[in-house]
Amino acid sequence: MSDLPEPVTRDPHARWKFFRDVLVFESKLVLNNFHNFFQIPVTLAVALFDLIVRGKEEGERFYKLLELGRTIDDSIDIYSVIAHRERSLNKDFTVDAVVARLESAIVREYQKGGSAASVKQAVDKVLDDMHAKTGPKAEKAADALKTAATKLQEKLKDIGGDKP
Repeated sequence: MSDLPEPVTRDPHARWKFFRDVLVFESKLVLNNFHNFFQIPVTLAVALFDLIVRGKEEGERFYKLLELGRTIDDSIDIYSVIAHRERSLNKDFTVDAVVARLESAIVREYQKGGSAASVKQAVDKVLDDMHAKTGPKAEKAADALKTAATKLQEKLKDIGGDKP
């Protein structure tokens, strides 16, 4: 029996898989940005056209274009290189969830016959509630960032000597 630790077996191809994943991810980002660059003006133009020229349904062409855009995004699938990893999305803080909260606060105030000031107050309350829920985690993240920055400064100081 030996007290020596067992050698760690590593995937000999892990570095190249990582290199490939970086290249694929960056390529997909470029492709997706290219898609977004053209999608923004085209969707705005089509939406304007839909407002002026009536179709069978309101915004018919715009929504068809969005379906095509989603198909393109799904085809690009930017995050496929981490598809095997667990997702950490908090559904309460997606863009759609935040918009829905703000929208419902505005609609409630409008239905009550509220003024601009009461609508502002309702929106502020929604945002304050969200800040309260994220506050402890935000403080933890800020502390971790400060610690990392301090350690980095110390390392740089060690490397560079006493230079400012």
